[in-house]
Amino acid sequence: MEELENVRAEAVQMMGVFQVLPKLVVFDLDYTIWPFYCECRSKHDTPSLFPHSRGILTALKDQGIQTAIASKSPTPHIATTFLDKLNITSMFAAKEIFYTSTHKTEHFQKIYSRTGVSYNSMLFFDDDNNNIQEIQKLGVTSILVRNGVNLGIFREGLSRFSQNWDVSNSKNKQKRRK
Repeated sequence: MEELENVRAEAVQMMGVFQVLPKLVVFDLDYTIWPFYCECRSKHDTPSLFPHSRGILTALKDQGIQTAIASKSPTPHIATTFLDKLNITSMFAAKEIFYTSTHKTEHFQKIYSRTGVSYNSMLFFDDDNNNIQEIQKLGVTSILVRNGVNLGIFREGLSRFSQNWDVSNSKNKQKRRK
C-alpha cells in the first residue's frame, strides 16, 4: 500500500509540471498494465498488475483525467474478469476489449463515441509498435511500452503529449486543470 501511495504521489507531482494534460489516457492491457496475455490464462487465475499501474491509474483519477482501455484480446471475458478481480473496472470511462484485424482504429472510434474526447486530447500506451504507428495517424499521442507502464514511461507520455499539443494547438492552448 505504501508503494501505491508513493507512485500515486509522484505521478500527481509529475502531472503538476506540465501546462497541458490529456483529457483521456488509453491503455492496452496485455504487457502494458499487466505482465501476461489474457489468452494464456484462465479466468480462475489471480491476476496482477505491473508495479506502477495502479498508482498511475489512481493519480489520473485523482486529477480528474479519464482513462480507457483499448485491447485486442481474443478472450475479452478473461480480461473483464481480471479487471473485476483487480478492482479497477470502475476506473475506466470506456472499455473496448475485442479482437480485430485492424490496429485498434475501431477501438478508438468507439472510445471517441463514448467519451466525446478528441483524438488530439488523448494519450495512448501500448506494447505493440504496429498499434502505436496506426493510432498516431489519428492524431493520438502514442507511446510504446516495453516493460509495462511505469513512472518513466508515464513521464515520457506526458512530455510528448505536451509537445504535440503545443505544435498542433499553438493558438488555443488547453490550460492545466487545478
